[in-house]
Amino acid sequence: MIPDLVVHGVFIAYVIGFLLTFATLFTWVERKLSAITADRIGANRAYIRIPFTQIRLTAWGLFHGIADGLKMIFKENFKPHTYDAFCYQIAPWLAAVPVLLVFAVVPFGGTVIPAQLFPGLADFFGDRAYPMQIAQLDAGILFILAISGIGILGTMLAGWSSNNKFSLLGAARGASQMISYEVAMGMALIAMVVTYGTLDLNAMVQAQTRPLVAGLPAWGILLQPIAFIVFLTAAIAENKRVPFDLPECESELVSGYFTEYTSMKMGLFMLSEFLEIAVISALLVTVFLGGYTLPWLTPTGFVFPWGAELALSHGTVVVLQVLAFTAKVFLVGCLQIQIRWTLPRFRYDQLMALGWKFLLPFATLNLLVTAVIRWWTL
Repeated sequence: MIPDLVVHGVFIAYVIGFLLTFATLFTWVERKLSAITADRIGANRAYIRIPFTQIRLTAWGLFHGIADGLKMIFKENFKPHTYDAFCYQIAPWLAAVPVLLVFAVVPFGGTVIPAQLFPGLADFFGDRAYPMQIAQLDAGILFILAISGIGILGTMLAGWSSNNKFSLLGAARGASQMISYEVAMGMALIAMVVTYGTLDLNAMVQAQTRPLVAGLPAWGILLQPIAFIVFLTAAIAENKRVPFDLPECESELVSGYFTEYTSMKMGLFMLSEFLEIAVISALLVTVFLGGYTLPWLTPTGFVFPWGAELALSHGTVVVLQVLAFTAKVFLVGCLQIQIRWTLPRFRYDQLMALGWKFLLPFATLNLLVTAVIRWWTL
């Protein structure tokens, strides 16, 4: 019992640190990518001075995230006259906490055997083995769909309780947009469930390790390219980022549903946006890009299609799996940010038409074809 608590406590601490680090890092990537797109230098002014010297560490602008966080903490916590003070206070938490909960079912590594990693603790851990996943749910996809829907409540409550017409309009846009695109996203995930024959995310990752063609792994993006495009588009729309940022839309609604929020309450809304980039990337990596696996990497090392083998220790394999997952999440997150700075904003009628007239029919047709192929090949 105690070894289980220790290991899962370490997993929880790692995941929280992982998400917060990526949320901070993506704020820097956002600035740098936007600067490159606009042919600018980008964030480079914040620095840390080495004591008693004139040496300034700028670290390519990485300290801007720290400066932003400190600025949010020390800003005035303005409290407007609201329709409902409790809903106004709880809305930022309803936007941020579900994003963290979703990651609980995402496997960020393979199976770890503590006794092999730390031989000195072999008596304490025994022969226990732990999948690197906080909650090992057989119905992980259903958990994701259920929890992700809670974020809509944060948007709606923030807009309604703020007693501001711009906030209310942004909340109405956000609710209709998120509900609309959740349908297509759910269809894409169901197509992957039919393809893999399981709701367990860890089992989906393991299913992608089998060879497909010419030694290539059976990653979801190769098996279901349409589901990948639908899921990526719907997930960006769920996160309310350009070209789907109509609920925020500074040029029309000042700042949309969180116009009346200041200090760390506004910071929570902004943090939840970048947290969601990391979570969306992790889900895409898990379902479509092989998760934490690398081509030809097994629990004992690399086994290549041409017969060669490279034996690795258990610790090396665990580290490679965690690094592979981290690198994939970072690259997919950068892709989302690049899309944000490449495409123009839709009109609201175009946004809704894309969801209901294009994404949903494509997702439905893809699901039907997948079900027929699955039935035919069983």
